Amino acid sequence: MQINIEECKFIPDCYCKSTLVLGCGNILFGDDGFGSTVAASLKENYSTPNDSYILVAGTSVRDILFNIALGGSKVKRIILVDAVDFQHIGKIPGEIFELSIDEMPIIKIDDFSMHQIPTSNLLKELRDYCKIDVKILACQIKSIPEKVKVGLSKPVRQAVPKMCNKILETIQKET
Repeated sequence: MQINIEECKFIPDCYCKSTLVLGCGNILFGDDGFGSTVAASLKENYSTPNDSYILVAGTSVRDILFNIALGGSKVKRIILVDAVDFQHIGKIPGEIFELSIDEMPIIKIDDFSMHQIPTSNLLKELRDYCKIDVKILACQIKSIPEKVKVGLSKPVRQAVPKMCNKILETIQKET
């Protein structure tokens, strides 16, 4: 995809790339910071293709997704990285997997909580109406504390490099 540099003069870099990786989660609440930690690790320790942008979105992912939905973006694919709690269906702490928007439980469809899959209804609209390829890559948490506690649990921390490699494989496979 060819991007006109002149068109992007006033648009932040993250909206001028075809692939946007969003690391979600609050690093102040243990395993919830997984996505943010992965994005930071990718930026610091890995080389990514020129037409991709890695963003430590933290808890601001909803704002970013709204900006993309409103237009003015060149983004064709979003890879969202987040921590989830799916122990009830047999996922084990530190396990990484891809989650389809359509596989999310009905009760999560309109959930705007940043401790769950962020803004799943908006992700569906980006996929269905904006024709953006949306991938959700998740890691099963061990726990998310109720009070501030910085740092990932051991199994989730060990999943960070695995997720970085999975993201790079996903980007390279589809570029």
